[in-house]
Amino acid sequence: MSNEFENFRHLVRISGKDIRGDKQVFNGLTMIRGIGPRMAHIVLKKAAIHPDKYVGLLTEEEIKKIDEIIKEPVKFGIPSWFVNHTKERVSGKDIHIIESQLALYDRNDIDRLKKLRTYRGIKHAAGHKVRGQRTKSTGRGGRSLGVSRKKLK
Repeated sequence: MSNEFENFRHLVRISGKDIRGDKQVFNGLTMIRGIGPRMAHIVLKKAAIHPDKYVGLLTEEEIKKIDEIIKEPVKFGIPSWFVNHTKERVSGKDIHIIESQLALYDRNDIDRLKKLRTYRGIKHAAGHKVRGQRTKSTGRGGRSLGVSRKKLK
């Protein structure tokens, strides 16, 4: 038991993100942008790692296995409909994007919609709600609300 805690690391780098060693692996993986609870569960199942194990107790081989599965999930048997970019525009492959690359892809997609002047692109450009939400009573940030009172002298 003591030998197990001698190898404990306080910071572990998984897929370009530093994760604290005192977190459980399941919770640690969900801290990576682009990996939610379901994806974390599937990755750990494919890597044969118990979700309650602490990140600081992972071996180098387990960390490499997690990294490989996250980079190419379809190759490890995760269904192609489960990744966050199916049939990506440039390569046509099903890929799973994480961290800063995900923010870049999202920004490029929105810029493309604006450039094509699609309905969604116009809504994004104007700063309006995009997904059909109500706008009569919500989404009024930055403006004064209601009737303004007359100032007393």
